[in-house]
Amino acid sequence: MGKKLNEQSIGIFAALAAYILWGVFPLYWKLLNHVPADEVLAHRIIWSLVLMFVILLALGKLPSFFKDVKMIFSSKKQLLFMLLASIFISVNWFTYIWSVANEQLVEASLGYYINPLVSVVLAVVIFKEKLTRSQGLAFILATIGVAILAVYTGGTPIAALTLAFSFAFYGALKKVVKVGALTSLAVETMLVTPIALIYLTMIHATVSDAFYVHSLSTFALLIGAGIATSVPLLLFAIGARRIPLSMIGFLQYLAPTITLFIGIFLFKEPFSSVHLLAFSFIWVALALYTFSKSKIYRRIQLDKVAKEKQAAS
Repeated sequence: MGKKLNEQSIGIFAALAAYILWGVFPLYWKLLNHVPADEVLAHRIIWSLVLMFVILLALGKLPSFFKDVKMIFSSKKQLLFMLLASIFISVNWFTYIWSVANEQLVEASLGYYINPLVSVVLAVVIFKEKLTRSQGLAFILATIGVAILAVYTGGTPIAALTLAFSFAFYGALKKVVKVGALTSLAVETMLVTPIALIYLTMIHATVSDAFYVHSLSTFALLIGAGIATSVPLLLFAIGARRIPLSMIGFLQYLAPTITLFIGIFLFKEPFSSVHLLAFSFIWVALALYTFSKSKIYRRIQLDKVAKEKQAAS
């Protein structure tokens, strides 16, 4: 029992640390505001790959990594899915970096709030999963919240929807490709690293120029983008193996909440009463969705079915 509790404590600490880091990383990307978002993305991809290889080597997982790579490349379908996952996560990273640089953190937090609900819809459409009444109502409420913002701002919240849908599609693809989180990120970054290198070469005279045109402090921050990407994922992988999925589902709202607070209170982004109304619809939707995934809700549903069967007999 003591060992189990200790394992769970490690899992809670690791998952909590991962989501806190994801929440505060806008502060890190803000330090790179003077570098174009597309260039930051290219460096983030390259240095993430470098660090992932270091982590895999340190954990002794390189042999299993190469085994998984061989499996992926031997199947055209698996390779296609992995390539699509690489594209979607790159789009997600770029949009987030752009959002920080353009003072759109409130909208970025909106994207990660509605992401679980978009994932539910994709599960229904792609994997033919059944949508419960509570989940359907949650999606409707979230849609109303997004619509209120769209009307108020006079345009669709493109960044929020891009973040939500790109990460939802990424998650759906990860369900199809059965490899570990560390291996998956290593392969994803490996697939798009050549594109990142070619892009840096295009905007600079040579690849070597791309890595030396910045000041030492800026270059260190660009290298650190790999750490900012890989460390939370490693912590999340440690946590996800040790704590219940329901707890992960609850903790996932911590990151966008921290991001939202940073946007409002630190970066002084506008957050009017209309924003509060729109976000309230989304928060209620998330509370409903979270409850629909809980053990209490499942117990209520089972009791309801049992009573119906008893009444029928």
